[in-house]
Amino acid sequence: MGGCFSGDVRGGMEAVGVGGGGRSHGGPAAAQQQGGPNDAVDHFFQARGLRGLYTPVELSFSATKLRNMDAFSKSDPMLVVYTNINGKLEEIGRTEVILNSLEPSWITKATMSYQFEIVQPLIFRIYDVDTKYHHTPVKMLNLSHQDFLGEACCNLSEIVTKFNHSLTLKLRSDCGHGLHGTITVHAEESDSSRTAIEMTLHCLNLENKDVFSKSDPFLRISKLVETAGPIPICKTEVVTNNLNPVWRPITLTSQQYGSKDNPLLVECFDFDSSGDHELIGAFQTTITQLENLYTSKSGANFYSHKGQRKMKGQLFVDKLQEKIQHTFLDYISSGFELNFMVAVDFTASNGDPRVPQSLHYIDPSGRPNSYQQAILGVGEVLQFYDTDRRFPAWGFGAKTQGHVSHCFNLNTATNDCEVVGVEGIMSAYTSSLYSVSLAGPTMFGPVINKAAEIATHSLQYSNNKYFVLLIITDGVLTDIQETKDCIVRASDLPLSILIVGVGNADFKQMEILDADNGKRLESSTGRIATRDIVQFVPMREVQGGPISVVQSLLEELPGQFLQYMRTRGIKPQQQAPAPPGYASAPVYPPQQ
Repeated sequence: MGGCFSGDVRGGMEAVGVGGGGRSHGGPAAAQQQGGPNDAVDHFFQARGLRGLYTPVELSFSATKLRNMDAFSKSDPMLVVYTNINGKLEEIGRTEVILNSLEPSWITKATMSYQFEIVQPLIFRIYDVDTKYHHTPVKMLNLSHQDFLGEACCNLSEIVTKFNHSLTLKLRSDCGHGLHGTITVHAEESDSSRTAIEMTLHCLNLENKDVFSKSDPFLRISKLVETAGPIPICKTEVVTNNLNPVWRPITLTSQQYGSKDNPLLVECFDFDSSGDHELIGAFQTTITQLENLYTSKSGANFYSHKGQRKMKGQLFVDKLQEKIQHTFLDYISSGFELNFMVAVDFTASNGDPRVPQSLHYIDPSGRPNSYQQAILGVGEVLQFYDTDRRFPAWGFGAKTQGHVSHCFNLNTATNDCEVVGVEGIMSAYTSSLYSVSLAGPTMFGPVINKAAEIATHSLQYSNNKYFVLLIITDGVLTDIQETKDCIVRASDLPLSILIVGVGNADFKQMEILDADNGKRLESSTGRIATRDIVQFVPMREVQGGPISVVQSLLEELPGQFLQYMRTRGIKPQQQAPAPPGYASAPVYPPQQ
């Protein structure tokens, strides 16, 4: 699936970590001569729990019009920031104490990881620190001994989606009543370097490792770390049956290679579908030395394992240039949107909604069924990236008005495909259960085509919208080839498709649609998908594990978004300067 890392676990032939997708992650690894699992960069990092988009951000704080709690001077404010994890507050950090100020701008920052695929609630509390504690380290302060000046809360995504990464919130009391004063929170990526190196590489006269044909070479580039050995950062695609291969351009970010003088290991392997790739040759280099190869038009020699002997063949650098690689947050904070759409399976295999065994059963106790869980989980994350929060919502596989429909509006009250907010989707879904008859068969083609139609239409007006279609289903597809054709056509559009499998059906077909084996989908006419846009998660296999269904669904979405934007040369929008007197950070009322 798109992004820096694919599910290229053993024997995948696609390029991995070449800069087309999301962030790469670092971690210790030992490279093996025969390739093996180290070619599966994704497998290596996922085994260590490094998933999704983690971006370090620094939070800065200022406040205005704070209450004065001191009789003969002004308050001495300090801010404490918390995150809410599973209903439990965890402190992230504390600022310094600013003496005699009702308009503080604190210097101390709070650092945390922005994680796209989860909701990250933040709570900010301001205290007036008593004079007798001014010489006590802030971490040692007992907050119950300080005067409470007010609090505010928001989600981290609400901050990073603003043009200037700043959000102003009204303070409230610990009872939720509005107070005089505001707090402004500003988020900035800690790892702000966007420098990247784009290279085109080729080899000449490689040694042939095959008996009845020629080698199928690919390159793997690793960063050498003294304490951890080689850490794979990318590999090229496989060029079949060729001893003089030319690979597609690769892009290495400065986060991947470190500095230009950091040592890198370049290895060339002969691909084997078993994953036991045979080493053709390797050499150690740096970005600086690769730049020299490019300017001098000379080649680098390959050597055997550990450099024991010189091997046949050389590597050449045909193109090398520095470029600016914008991040996911660069796009989101400049006005780009993720527009959420949902399609729900109403086929009869779900069971009668009136009986508790049905996957569509609405529990009177309020416990959400699997469909509701998926809608709530994904919707609660994506809603903050969609300004109008109007979401198209469809059903498929039900009998409406006397005939089976494979794409009908859930909002039967107005027959408008859009509903307002996640609660609007939930309400329309529940109402539809009582207004349609479950039928069949299971077909994805019509809803994918409808989503693609909306994405295509949006391109006539702007390129700052990216669409995310969530399909929730319990069954086996009857239109698998048509679905493949629809996905291949949609791969050129600003669209990703998330599929959640509920119930106990055999979902092997869905795994084919989710090209995690490194092989892109092919249409009935032989066309290959431009990129991978599908992510499939069977709910039964994820529930109860360390990673939630929503995290598993959304972890590749930023990479797919970036791949689409970068390959089309679409850059973040430049923010126009604010007119004089304009308050750039909007003020939100207290959250109840």
